[in-house]
Amino acid sequence: MSNKISGYTTTEPRAPIKGSNSKGVATDKAQGESSGTASSSQTADHLTLTGSARTLQKVEEALTKAPVVNTAKVSAVKQALQNGTYKVNAVRVADKLIKFESGLK
Repeated sequence: MSNKISGYTTTEPRAPIKGSNSKGVATDKAQGESSGTASSSQTADHLTLTGSARTLQKVEEALTKAPVVNTAKVSAVKQALQNGTYKVNAVRVADKLIKFESGLK
């Protein structure tokens, strides 16, 4: 039987999985289930996270809990608009527009 996506056949030999503790081979899920060749004596693989991976998980959790809108900044801008004290820095706006446009190319 030929796989239309990658062109390999299921009768080709399979290479051992690199980094696996089980000394198993890569098999097609459907074929492995139907043939019953899975050995019960194989040890289960395990995953150990590094300190930096744990730190990244904590940062991701903190970011998902953080509000999307900085309400303090929004209220300060609203107040400045109402008072007429909000000033637009035209040079800064122009620079940002140019950087944005150059990034699109």
